Amino acid sequence: MSSTSDKAKGLKDELVGNIKQGVGKVTGSDKLHAEGVLQEKKGQVEKAVGDTKDAVKKAVK
Repeated sequence: MSSTSDKAKGLKDELVGNIKQGVGKVTGSDKLHAEGVLQEKKGQVEKAVGDTKDAVKKAVK
């Protein structure tokens, strides 16, 4: 996966995670809220992977 793809997927997961957290909070669903937290964290990791790939590409040039 390219760094741009990693970053885009990470951003999507962060957004969906935030939405799940909000819906879980409003509906009182601890499970949905927890899923949202995990998905947001997953997105942050994916974005970090993309940033790392970019840094490696720049260092190699």
